[in-house]
Amino acid sequence: MNRLPHHLPAIATLAAVVALTASTAYWSLQLFKPQQRQIAVVPVQETPPPPVDAALGLFGGQATVATASTYELRGVVAARDGRGSVAIIATSGDTPKAYPVGKDVAPGVTVQDVQPRYVTLLDGGVQKRLDLLPDAGVSSTTAAPLPPVSRAAPPPPAPMPAPQPSVSPLVTPPPGTPVGEAGQPAPIHTAPVQRHVTQ
Repeated sequence: MNRLPHHLPAIATLAAVVALTASTAYWSLQLFKPQQRQIAVVPVQETPPPPVDAALGLFGGQATVATASTYELRGVVAARDGRGSVAIIATSGDTPKAYPVGKDVAPGVTVQDVQPRYVTLLDGGVQKRLDLLPDAGVSSTTAAPLPPVSRAAPPPPAPMPAPQPSVSPLVTPPPGTPVGEAGQPAPIHTAPVQRHVTQ
């Protein structure tokens, strides 16, 4: 007679318990899980391509900024560090007035930035650029540019004029001092060296 191993029924019972537990867990999760909510699909909006004018500032060009037509920039006092800069602006043809950075030119219009050639105004959140009038001129406190350096050989030095003899001495020597002719060095007399002999 074939005898089955005696632990085979224990293995079969264990497999049946695991299968029953897995099946019970699966079906209880299916019956008691919460209802899945619908996910609203957000429509994807295409972003417009960036304007080419925005990149002009990267390569030395001028970005276009809205210009303020009711204001005229008559002058600028631009400090190197930006603090203390003042814009001289005429509003609607009135007398020009000085406006420091942060001051209101008109209600809702503020001086935002002062540069040597232009001023940026903030008008209700919109930047407006005022350029300096072409005939206003620019004054600068910095030194003028140096002339170009010449690579040619330097010119020979100019000859030195011969010294002119003095007509009258500037200093009157004390009495007993030997004096030479005018414009000539005085003769030098030295005394003989004296030696002390000690005995």
